[in-house]
Amino acid sequence: MKVSPLRIGLLLNCLLLGACQTQKPVADTPTTNDNSAAIWQSDAYKLFRDRVEQGAYVAKAVSRTELTSNYQSPANAFQSPEISFKFSINGKDNEMPAGLNHTVVAMPEAGATAVEMPVIPFGQHYRDATPVPANTYLAPNTPLKIRLDLRAVLAAFKKQGYYTAFNGDKIYQQDFKHVFVAGDAAPLSWDFDNLVNKPELELKDPDGDGIYEVTLTLNQPQAAKTTATQWKKSINTDDFPQYTSDYPLSDALYNLALEEARRAVEPDSTFRTGKEWAGVWTRDISYSIILAQASLQPRVAMNSLMRKVSPDGRIIQDTGTGGAYPCSTDRMIWATAAWEIYQVTGDQAWLRQVYPIIRKSIEDDVQNAYDPQTGMVKGESSFLDWREQTYPRWMQPVDIYESENLGTNAVHYHANVVLAEMAQQLGDQTVAAKHQKLASQIKEGVNKHLWQADKGYYGQYLYGRLNRILSPRAEALGEGLSVLFGLAEGERAQQVVAKTPITAYGISCIYPQIPGIPPYHNNAVWPFVQSFWALAAAKVGNDASLTESMAAIYRPAALFLTNKENFVAENGDFAGTQINSSNMLWSLSGSLGLVYKVLFGMQFEPNRLVFHPFVPQAFQGQRKLTGFHYRGAVLDIELQGFGNELSSITLDGQPLPGAAVPANLTGRHTVRMVLSSKAPQEASISRVPNRFTPEMPVVSFANNRLTWARQEGVKTYKVLKDGQPLTTTASTELAVSVAAFAVYQVMAVDDLGLESFASEPLPVGAQASGQQYQLETAAPKASLSYKGFTGNGFVEISKTKNRTLTIPVTVAEPGLYAVDFRYANGNGPTNTNNKCAIRALRQGSKLLGTIVLPQRGVEEWSNWGFTNAVLVRLEKGTHPLTLAFEPANENMNGEVNQAMLDYLRVRRVQ
Repeated sequence: MKVSPLRIGLLLNCLLLGACQTQKPVADTPTTNDNSAAIWQSDAYKLFRDRVEQGAYVAKAVSRTELTSNYQSPANAFQSPEISFKFSINGKDNEMPAGLNHTVVAMPEAGATAVEMPVIPFGQHYRDATPVPANTYLAPNTPLKIRLDLRAVLAAFKKQGYYTAFNGDKIYQQDFKHVFVAGDAAPLSWDFDNLVNKPELELKDPDGDGIYEVTLTLNQPQAAKTTATQWKKSINTDDFPQYTSDYPLSDALYNLALEEARRAVEPDSTFRTGKEWAGVWTRDISYSIILAQASLQPRVAMNSLMRKVSPDGRIIQDTGTGGAYPCSTDRMIWATAAWEIYQVTGDQAWLRQVYPIIRKSIEDDVQNAYDPQTGMVKGESSFLDWREQTYPRWMQPVDIYESENLGTNAVHYHANVVLAEMAQQLGDQTVAAKHQKLASQIKEGVNKHLWQADKGYYGQYLYGRLNRILSPRAEALGEGLSVLFGLAEGERAQQVVAKTPITAYGISCIYPQIPGIPPYHNNAVWPFVQSFWALAAAKVGNDASLTESMAAIYRPAALFLTNKENFVAENGDFAGTQINSSNMLWSLSGSLGLVYKVLFGMQFEPNRLVFHPFVPQAFQGQRKLTGFHYRGAVLDIELQGFGNELSSITLDGQPLPGAAVPANLTGRHTVRMVLSSKAPQEASISRVPNRFTPEMPVVSFANNRLTWARQEGVKTYKVLKDGQPLTTTASTELAVSVAAFAVYQVMAVDDLGLESFASEPLPVGAQASGQQYQLETAAPKASLSYKGFTGNGFVEISKTKNRTLTIPVTVAEPGLYAVDFRYANGNGPTNTNNKCAIRALRQGSKLLGTIVLPQRGVEEWSNWGFTNAVLVRLEKGTHPLTLAFEPANENMNGEVNQAMLDYLRVRRVQ
């Protein structure tokens, strides 16, 4: 797909900024109570004591409880009339190869009010050659009639029962549910997985002639996203800690966050994730609790965490690709949140309640997701759970399960650290030692396999199929957590903060960006991630990074007058992302966390509260936090100066040893802290333009040659064999040997050295197709009427049917073999739900690995694909392999753990 939502990015930036920007922020030291001098500025925006200025837009603190803003989103301004789109059967990107889209110029002909397109046959590329005059934009409320000729698809259904898509996938007639249009101009969307939730984008054939059509209205002013022009405190938050400083803007934003925190509590005393996100979500509440809610609203935090525990005592993975767990495994951030609550409250009953839940959940993960080869943990990037937003398009849910991501491994590392700490508190030294060892294994694996010495930060993840390679992109949350949780220490931690790329409006979720993918996780900044980045900057003493992070958190909250979930990295706008929400729990918690955990430096420990304040020089001055509840005490805290070294700290006028308030303190007390007002040792940050990598090549194999299309702007192509560099070439083809089994991939590299994702792994040579063992020979075949299987039938597996299958496998020579299964799972879509099937693969009593069978589409039981491959070393001869449902294989649904199996495949890879 070639999406160009930022085609006019330069125009929009100039509108937003008043002038096109170069990133050269300047931190000034303001005169006390001087509102005329900027605290921090760049060519993108300026931050003052009482306001934010971004081009023509100004957000100002009228008082500590009132803010105004004249911000207007430019999302609907200057839209090009050239619209890119393609058609989709069943909400999948299955009409044409990625990067090849239809285009239409949505300008009505003279005398007409609507744009009516010619009929486009499915799979045949259409490009509208109408020239677009200079300074011509998409008119408001432009009707566009789109017509699709689906007769060839319908004829294939009638003739053979299926249609073969461009990539060889078969779409069976009985699986055909809907046909949609996807695209780059609202109401169109490139979010294929969620097209089923957008009925306005479905094409219909009311007269049954095979011509499907839909009429859309483009650039609707009434649909433009807006924000308020004023916020004024309207609910009582006086029982929360009260914050005052020399900076009216930060005071007002703190009070805005307090009010939104109160609004984020449902009547049942659990957290609401956001204004547009109802309910409790495991990762959202957990990150929010870590940032601020453990100390601000501990009882609500407890209620919310316990809502995300299954009846059998496991932490719930409530969202994620392919049916949630184990494709996604970042539910373990729950453990860090639970530990934070204990350290805040000292509640022993809480500790004893959560300890077995965390222990049981990690035990499942050790079997299902821990990789003994790397020492790391498998599963989707933490919170980045929208496939194509951060992964190559070819990666199926099962491929995402096999990936080993930085942020997710930081989560698992710290979950083991937490469980070891809990075990020590409870006197269970055996468990403590076990999980200290597991934590050490993960830490060693991350630093061995993900660290990039040439860049000074970690790579995004390992990915691939039989051979894994490192994606060199930076992954912001993971980089921050690696520092905060201690995966990176000393000089390496300082390097991560100094060298991870930062764009004009903050640290983007990934960098560089993926071309052709609209902003959401890609090309976006998330304030809660920025807050964790601020905590990392504070931990390593990087004043410049912390200052810029605070500015990047204050700017959007002030201009939008709410704590939004995300905004576009390219221009800082909230309306350009695919989905957004106001009153977002983790965003507002991050704003509060700046006060509690950064400025006042609160670090909760099992038996004390330790202060490590860090006030950037640009924010020097006096500040107070009154009415802060810590266990049996209420603290009024005063802080003055700047830097991260304490000159003095007193409790009720007496020196406070170790800057620590003991856990047994009761009553109301005053803590006074004076910072040295000496700047920490100067440290750098890596400000970069918001760049995009080249598109990922699509590689074909024929006549012993790999071929791919040439890309504009690409200098060379890097060819990989079995995950290792083979050659670099400027050509678009390469002769390869077919004498032995090998897997090839190609990456495009531009003039700046930015690399695309590697292409889909392409097996070539002997054993590429492998040996097949029909499973209806090992168990009775199912009587279901699904299509597309091979052999004489297929086998159903569920919690009650064929819980154990044993298949004798015979190999002619010893070697390393890849074992996987062809399967179908129509219990849900590819992007959500909780019915991923899971099984253990054993050779006798020896566990070989976990077989994961993710969902492939709602009721698409004739949609067949392959599971993950387990690598097994086999000697010559026959080996019974057993596929079994075991207690650790419970998924998040608890009831439905079902799939259809066609055959077992064995391929010799070494």
